[in-house]
Amino acid sequence: MGKSVLVLNGSPRRKGNTAALVDAFAEGAERAGHAVARFDVALMDVAPCRGCLGGGADASSPCVQKDDMDAVYAAYRAADVVVLASPMYCWSFTAQMKAALDRLFALMEAGMRAAAAGGEAAAAAAAEAGGKECALLMPAEEDTERNFAPVVSYYETLCERMGWRDAGRVLVGGVYRTGDIAGNPALDEARALGASL
Repeated sequence: MGKSVLVLNGSPRRKGNTAALVDAFAEGAERAGHAVARFDVALMDVAPCRGCLGGGADASSPCVQKDDMDAVYAAYRAADVVVLASPMYCWSFTAQMKAALDRLFALMEAGMRAAAAGGEAAAAAAAEAGGKECALLMPAEEDTERNFAPVVSYYETLCERMGWRDAGRVLVGGVYRTGDIAGNPALDEARALGASL
């Protein structure tokens, strides 16, 4: 039985190197029988987190802000796998991706509220927020382990805190300008990662 895969693409370039990685990954996943839902969060209306700590009060719409994240929340709940795809900006994810990741905190708040209430609601909320696989796709200009280290550290911490299991990573350096990734073996790696879920 195929898995439900949520791809969050943080690149503002519609046909950039990150998009090529996502396309290859999705091709591999779909050929393996998985369903892929893709959100190009940099092109969506996703406001940054306000830090209001008001999330989770409404289980159907966990954040107090109402924007395109509502569609992401619905897809996240249904997903078995979450894929984070972003070009490297200043040794991190893009601001647009970071905004979407910050807004996922509302789901954690929903889980905390349910845990305080106890019972079946707590178990359901915990299963909804965590227990997923996660993968990372990232192109960057520089191709060194040190260059990717801050992103890998953040990704590993995010997986730990969100209760995600790392399913794999495709980190590819030397791809700065749009189209630089054409013919790169990383596209085959992304395709294989999608197929391996």
